[in-house]
Amino acid sequence: MNGNGATSAKSAGTIQLGGELTVNRLGYGAMRITGDGIWGPPKDRNAALAVLRRLPELGINFVDTADSYGPNVSEELIGEALYPYPAGFVVATKGGWERSGPGQWTHNASQNHLRKAVEGSLKRLRVERIDLYQLHIPDPLVSFEASLATLTELQAQEKIRLIGLSNVTQEHVERARKVANIVSVQNRYSFADREWDYLVDYCDKNKIAFIPWAPLVANKGASETVQKVANAHNATQLQVALAWLLQRSPMILPIPGTSSVQHLEENMKAASLKLSQEEFNQLKKVPEVVFSR
Repeated sequence: MNGNGATSAKSAGTIQLGGELTVNRLGYGAMRITGDGIWGPPKDRNAALAVLRRLPELGINFVDTADSYGPNVSEELIGEALYPYPAGFVVATKGGWERSGPGQWTHNASQNHLRKAVEGSLKRLRVERIDLYQLHIPDPLVSFEASLATLTELQAQEKIRLIGLSNVTQEHVERARKVANIVSVQNRYSFADREWDYLVDYCDKNKIAFIPWAPLVANKGASETVQKVANAHNATQLQVALAWLLQRSPMILPIPGTSSVQHLEENMKAASLKLSQEEFNQLKKVPEVVFSR
């Protein structure tokens, strides 16, 4: 618990990123502090800043964002709210998307774009080196190895410290590891959305952090099952879903996002929520969500 009686992210334990950085194993995803369609400023700017400033008080020392969130808005708010960053605070960001409007995303992982993207993120986050920089998604029009080579060049220039990937397959990770030291993989994953189970296992085996997004994507059957477990623990569905992720693998680093301080504090209670093995298995048996391609 912290001084205000809220559960601390420290209760979730820690995880190492590349053997260099250690963070508490319940972070924060900063996509939701932007406007509708992940576009433009938030409706309540002061509320967004309040959420960010509450993070260190709750033991959260890992924040994930991207230059495409806004675009630029999420990074700018993080810099404004948290700089100078507390000791041990890690900010991860991503590049490889361009935005032309609300809900619109366009691939661009070209060398020129990534170089400019990193420079922009450095400025907005108010840092001299980005702790963890992740390729947001492979670009079908650009050599994957060329994109990674650009990041390793920027790493050699000490503009980024660690390199990660997002929205990738195991083949991508294996190819990337021939070019760079990959410390994290960020894909959609939850108890009811286990398409990337095999990649979680791969990351677990190779001590690569797996950062799941959309932790509570579920169908009706899944919702009914998780609610029963939640009732047994006097918890919310999201708390149960996060607790399941924490127990799935010690290399999983959940990053639930919210634009509400109240919800942020509620999410942190998952750090100390322990599911029985029966409850864990019960959730794993629910029908999975099927996504169209």
